[in-house]
Amino acid sequence: MTILVEWPPSHPGLPPHRHSGPSFGYVMEGALRFELEGEPERVVEAGGTFWEPGGDLIHYQDGNALSDAQTKFVVTMVCAPGQPMLTLVDEEELKERAHLRAPRPSEG
Repeated sequence: MTILVEWPPSHPGLPPHRHSGPSFGYVMEGALRFELEGEPERVVEAGGTFWEPGGDLIHYQDGNALSDAQTKFVVTMVCAPGQPMLTLVDEEELKERAHLRAPRPSEG
C-alpha cells in the first residue's frame, strides 16, 4: 500500500504503533520527526528518506517537526499476510518496553 500523508504545522503524527511489514518513505515537503524503538529521534527534511523493518519494532513518532508549515510525505508499506497494516501500541506495552527506547533530546 502506498499513501500520501499531509500533516499540518506541529501535528504530532500517529500515536506509537508498529507495522506488520517493512515501510519505506520519502519526505516531499517540510520536515518529519521520526523515531523508531532503539534509535534516537531524528528529523528527516524534504528530499530525505526513511524506512523501518516492521514486525515487533515500535514506531514512536512520525509527526511534523515544523510549527509554521505543513509536512508531506509518501510511504509504501508492505503488509505481512493475514496481519493488519498498522497496530497501535497500548500504554502498558510502552511501559514494559521503555528500556528499549533511545534517550529523548528533552531528557538530556
